[in-house]
Amino acid sequence: MQIYSADWVLPVEGPPIRDGAVAVEDGRIAAVGAAEELGAGERFESAAIVPGFVNAHTHLEYAVYAGFGDGLGDFAEWIALHVERKGRIGWDEFLAIARLGAAECLASGITAVGDCSYSGAAASACDELGLRAIVYLEVFGAEAESALARFERLRLGVADVFSDRVQLGVSPHAPYTVSLDVYRACAELGLPVQTHLSESRSELRYLEDGSGPWGGYAELLVAPSGTTGPRMLAGAGLLGPGWSAAHCVEVEADEIDLLAASGAGVVHCPRSNGLLGCGAAPVSAMRAAGVRIGLGTDSPASAPSFDAFEEMRTALVAARSRERSPEALSASEALELATLGSARALGLEAEIGSIAVGKRADLTVVSLEESAYHPVEDPAAAVVLGGSPDRVITTLVDGEARYERGGFEWHELRRRAASARSLMLAAPPSAVAGS
Repeated sequence: MQIYSADWVLPVEGPPIRDGAVAVEDGRIAAVGAAEELGAGERFESAAIVPGFVNAHTHLEYAVYAGFGDGLGDFAEWIALHVERKGRIGWDEFLAIARLGAAECLASGITAVGDCSYSGAAASACDELGLRAIVYLEVFGAEAESALARFERLRLGVADVFSDRVQLGVSPHAPYTVSLDVYRACAELGLPVQTHLSESRSELRYLEDGSGPWGGYAELLVAPSGTTGPRMLAGAGLLGPGWSAAHCVEVEADEIDLLAASGAGVVHCPRSNGLLGCGAAPVSAMRAAGVRIGLGTDSPASAPSFDAFEEMRTALVAARSRERSPEALSASEALELATLGSARALGLEAEIGSIAVGKRADLTVVSLEESAYHPVEDPAAAVVLGGSPDRVITTLVDGEARYERGGFEWHELRRRAASARSLMLAAPPSAVAGS
């Protein structure tokens, strides 16, 4: 049995424990309590032990996409540029990028991801680096047969890496790139499902009647459904436990109720949505309605990084700004969104997301030393508002250290990923784009 202790332990499902400790045995949490009762074990001074962050919506294969298309006039133009550029690289490049993305997540204290994977390389990267994951293989198009053929091709390419830690899922991309028939076919696979829903007003205009700036891309999209994504999927009886929806920025009260009643998860991505000009999701309304909501960083294609701390801070600021109230989201609630909330959104709350006896020993140790919040008054605020990847001392998955500060061969990881980025930038953007 290994014991870890620190100035603070933040279980999330209970109050903070001053001078707390966590006992780990066979990859699971065996006990949580005061260090004087459990023993000091490996002691982390001026630090907090928190549940490993659960990044519920990522694209690890886009780790080097930073700045691509920043400031383009419309979301559709942005997507088109990315689709064109990722068509210039192959498996080796996708894997090199995904390895960097997985490493950056671990270095940010992230122990689990819900990753939408275009190539399948994210599954291999998570397996190699020890990151817990549901890897949702992406499918596109109007025809179920071709979408399932793509899924099977991707699955076979990485079939040997799936395990209890790296699970297989499917991602019918979005209602504007996937037909209802494809959604139904994906549901019949009996796998976890993640999709993108209601991310922008332009999306809604296109889905409702084919109008708006996306109309110019109609030949590359599926036909408009005449309704929004949440209404379409709920009406077809598809939304439910095991499903999660990224974004949900543009949702009305009835859609929030549909999401809550279905038991589906929602993944809030405030930095991505803000930087793309899509707006801020109604987090307070969704939480009040009982939606299973968590946090995701999306990817450096739209957000600056896989930084869980920045995502929590942005969620807090966005919620308070939208509601014009400092009570809209507290630091402890932001921490819960990034841990237990995200685990619930992915259907993993029985195993991860809080420091509780019997759960997986997915833990992050955050240094508070020399931060503006030390000495500590509110440990959750110290972690959320004062934390950063630079302050992550160690990240444990199943009780095993998968990251220790300064531990990765960053130069080699970044060199290989930068080489892949160079290939994507080698040719000028084309006027022809896809989705």
